Amino acid sequence: MIAKQKEIDENRKEEIMTKKTLFLNGWYFTKQPLGSTLEDIKERKEAFRAVNLPHDWLIYQGKELYEDSTGWYRKVFSCEKKQDYRYEIYFEGVYMDTTVYLNGQVLGEWKYGYSSFFFDMTPLLQEGDNELLVRVNYQAPNSRWYSGAGIYRNVYLRKQPKFHFITDSLYITPVKKSEDMWQVEVSAELSQESLNQKNSILMVQILDREGTEVSKAELPFEKAVNQADGIVTAQIMIQVSNPELWNLEEPYLYHCRLVLKDENKVLDETKERFGFRIFTFDTDKGFFLNGVHVKLNGVCEHHDFGALGAVFNKEAMRRKLEILRKMGVNSIRSTHNMPAIGLLELADEMGFLIIDEAFDMWERPKTTYDYARFFPQWYRKDVRSWVRRDRNHPCILFWSIGNEIYDTHADARGQELTRSLMEETRKHDPAYHAQITIGSNYMPWENAQKCADIVKYAGYNYGEKYYDQHHREHPDWFMYGSETASTVQSRGVYHFPYKQSVLADEDEQCSALGNSTTSWGAKSSEMCILTERDREFSMGQFLWTGFDYIGEPTPYHTRNSYFGQIDTAGFEKDSFFLYRGAWTDAKKAPFVHVFPYWNFNPGQLVDVRVASNGAFVELLLNDRSIGEYQIDHEKGTVLTGNWQVPYEPGELTAIAYDENHQEIARESRHSYGEPVKLVMELYQPEKKFTAGNYDLAYVTISAVDAQGYTVEDANQYVEVSVKGAGWLTGLDNGDSTDTDEYKGYCRRMFNGKLLAIVAIGEHKGSIQVKAAAGGLQPAELTIVVSKEISIEGTSFIPEVFANKSGKDAPAWVRRIELTANDGNVFSPDKKQLSVTARIEPQEAMNWIKPEDLIWKTVNDAGIESPLAKVTDVSGFTAKIEAYGDGQFRLRCMTRNGTDIVKVISQLEFQAQGLGEANLNPYGFIAGGMYTYAEGDVGNGNEHGVSTARDGRTVVGFDHVDFGSFGSDRITLPVFELGGEECPIEIWEGIPGKPDSEMLARVIYHKPSIWNVYQEESYKLNRRIKGVTQISFVLHQKIHLKGFSFAPLQKAYEKLYASENDAVYGDTFTVVGREVTRIGNNVTLEYHDMDFGVEGCKSVTICGRTHNDKDAIHISFQEGEQETRQLVEIAGTADGEYQQLTFPLQCVKGDKTVRFIFMPGSNFDFNWVQFHKM
Repeated sequence: MIAKQKEIDENRKEEIMTKKTLFLNGWYFTKQPLGSTLEDIKERKEAFRAVNLPHDWLIYQGKELYEDSTGWYRKVFSCEKKQDYRYEIYFEGVYMDTTVYLNGQVLGEWKYGYSSFFFDMTPLLQEGDNELLVRVNYQAPNSRWYSGAGIYRNVYLRKQPKFHFITDSLYITPVKKSEDMWQVEVSAELSQESLNQKNSILMVQILDREGTEVSKAELPFEKAVNQADGIVTAQIMIQVSNPELWNLEEPYLYHCRLVLKDENKVLDETKERFGFRIFTFDTDKGFFLNGVHVKLNGVCEHHDFGALGAVFNKEAMRRKLEILRKMGVNSIRSTHNMPAIGLLELADEMGFLIIDEAFDMWERPKTTYDYARFFPQWYRKDVRSWVRRDRNHPCILFWSIGNEIYDTHADARGQELTRSLMEETRKHDPAYHAQITIGSNYMPWENAQKCADIVKYAGYNYGEKYYDQHHREHPDWFMYGSETASTVQSRGVYHFPYKQSVLADEDEQCSALGNSTTSWGAKSSEMCILTERDREFSMGQFLWTGFDYIGEPTPYHTRNSYFGQIDTAGFEKDSFFLYRGAWTDAKKAPFVHVFPYWNFNPGQLVDVRVASNGAFVELLLNDRSIGEYQIDHEKGTVLTGNWQVPYEPGELTAIAYDENHQEIARESRHSYGEPVKLVMELYQPEKKFTAGNYDLAYVTISAVDAQGYTVEDANQYVEVSVKGAGWLTGLDNGDSTDTDEYKGYCRRMFNGKLLAIVAIGEHKGSIQVKAAAGGLQPAELTIVVSKEISIEGTSFIPEVFANKSGKDAPAWVRRIELTANDGNVFSPDKKQLSVTARIEPQEAMNWIKPEDLIWKTVNDAGIESPLAKVTDVSGFTAKIEAYGDGQFRLRCMTRNGTDIVKVISQLEFQAQGLGEANLNPYGFIAGGMYTYAEGDVGNGNEHGVSTARDGRTVVGFDHVDFGSFGSDRITLPVFELGGEECPIEIWEGIPGKPDSEMLARVIYHKPSIWNVYQEESYKLNRRIKGVTQISFVLHQKIHLKGFSFAPLQKAYEKLYASENDAVYGDTFTVVGREVTRIGNNVTLEYHDMDFGVEGCKSVTICGRTHNDKDAIHISFQEGEQETRQLVEIAGTADGEYQQLTFPLQCVKGDKTVRFIFMPGSNFDFNWVQFHKM
């Protein structure tokens, strides 16, 4: 019989079933020194302050996000303790190492910061007031990214009858039995007391999304309930005909309600949503959902929400998913931990697939205080909690038991743990609701492959180059890219030219052009798209990452990551549109996107790119067509339009066309002037906001010029005020280098944007948001909160921040316009040119001085160029002198009074007819200056170079000028990821080429510090001299920042006789390093012998005489002045070489030194060395 849920509810008047309520109100918090105890806190109760839960205490201290501390939460609550009830407290997530106290006694503890846990409070409860204390220990480093700290997810109170379903025990398994019939197998665990209810009935209902009953079944207690190993389990089957299927376009959800009742009342019930869907996998064709092929267009997501920190908010997650859906994303990997329940609920509702991941480490730690400390004793509890909580969500595609787990690579123990984790997972998901996988970056090696062979569902982290080989070798593996891309980009930052791959630069930003790639990641976003598109057997990929996150700021040491296609504020980067072009359908949602913004130096050559899901794109500048590209999304390799356009002011327009060349979308970027007013825009302005439900409003603040054009590099401080039925809960601009507080009233726009997050309060009404910036017309916005709901156990305490003001902050330089006064081509007749800088805005001239500008000549990679130098700066004009042929760029930069370059402006120059310019090894030669490469060479941090993790890599540097004397002492700054021994071969020339020679095979071995270069110096087997080529050969992955040679003080080095600058006289023979059979009137000269101001005190000569004695005059000449000192060397009976040291009268300054042999000499000269005073 079909009945509405409300009709069913009429028959439940006598129910005593479980009541679950939020338990977020009435909490107080204090941060105390790490390790503080219960006894300590009893003396500090006045330190507690009221807070809302969920809560992350670290996000309120933006400059100390990883401070060691112990957080204490306190709540006093009243309880009417009833005999036939139990009271359970449920924590969805507390980070980390948690102990819960009730009325002064330990209620329980939980170590992992991401899994949910619950405790029975009943034995320690007392009638009346009860005191809960929660101690949370945060000791860094405990994670590779920002984890937050505190009770950062929901807390619930469950009041349960004596006869009740065990928390998180409901298990719903739909199985298709025929074309139109499904059987739903439903089970749940019951309390031991339930065994006394022999006359009760187990009933199951399936309800559709409107609450209408579509099927119902009942079984007597004795038929439905069994007991084994002390666990009481109720099981029942129910059939559903022709259900709506859950899929990505129409994610239809049903409710399953399992009820234990007697004749008169419901004793208890448990209820969850679920979906009817079928996952199938094919090793050659990939993944199918309900028989339809689906390519996983996924992203990896950490759990923070930028300015909100780790606090989970369902509306914040909904916004994330909406933005990702616009990009074409259909799946999320919850890296690298169990997600919030709210993410799974939204994925169920919105149609996203989820890789539900558990661990980033097992027994072997990645950081000093991470979960590996607890894993051996706790992982079974965590797996139980994880799988039982999440297993009914239809969105879950995989259980991921680990990410980049070193245990799987190190030894056979990794395989034991893999099997154990699979066994524990299957214990709680025996019906295979989801498959089990691992995301591994160790797939080239045997032990990791053995683990992959155990799970069969093999996730590759940056292992695309092994796909084809492994697919042939392991035809039973189901393969996918569990982590791909790791390209880095900063919103609105462009490091030209596009053709030059640049990882790091002086502004500590990464280029959004698409030319900023890490050493381990993809060479471009396009390569990620093409690799998956052209490999049917791969199920898909998960980009690292969708959104930026706090922490892991590769390649710098700033605050946020750069990996996202969207920044922490939720503003799209240009790479977002590259994936959108490949992952969305132009027939459903056509778009075109042109970048970069359009405001550069006159005549500057600007790379312009256009992304679209259309078939053709055209670029126009001031209504003139620059050209057109065809984009073949199915088979082509060029997925964007790309042009180099000399800058001129005006309008840049991109147009997208369909296959019939009909326009489907267009977008324009305009040159702009100074900002004159602020503009505020509400995310989803049509949304109806609700009070009392932890709703959020997202407000974007930008600036426009007098013509209304957006000023896309505006950087003013903006003060934000919020009044009315809500409060300001955070400001974010997506700038990884900005360490201003997230929780404050004032923050700078970054590249023209600032996000204000407004928390909706407890009651409906209106909210007035105001934004003000010095010298600009302010903006106002009213948010109407039209609905109000009351939810038991919630808390809405307005946040109050330190009252920081930006009114007195100086106007930052926004733009430096460069003008080449004499053209941009150097020649023998024009070796010097001048360039003038103009500062915008004019207000910045009130503080900036010429010395605040940084002038530099660089190559395309932003590395200082040997081709030219800035020789003079007068006011805001610089003179540049060129020394060698080639192209270079002149940069003018400013730090805007900070420690980091904030503005880079540059112009291109060319030098012709000046000859070759050489590299100076006695300064520093950056790894990125390499001119020759073999193997998989990539970008290293800080303009370095990275080598391949497997196979042979050769990196060579040409035109290195060591001078006539040279050097044999090299210093290498190296970042090696694993702390292992790393052999490095150092060659003159290119290995295998004529006249090449290996000068040393050295070992680099230091404990690894993430993203930090550590220097090691080595001595080669001889000096390198003259203009030559130097190469490095490696067989494992390192980052080489570059190299430098110690300039040797020739006067005090060991000088072999054959290394003289001139030798003449009657008779002598040069043999190897020696000059032998020196006879009458022979002289050996050494030029450029600089003894310095201290001078030398002695000389050692290695040689032998065939006479009884030979006399040698040592001449020291400087200009016309000469002094001589005489030494005598006696013969020996055995005729062996002698090393004899002779005192000298102090010799200072730069000399030409001659060794003059008298008539009758018969001397073999090996080497000589002078010694300092």
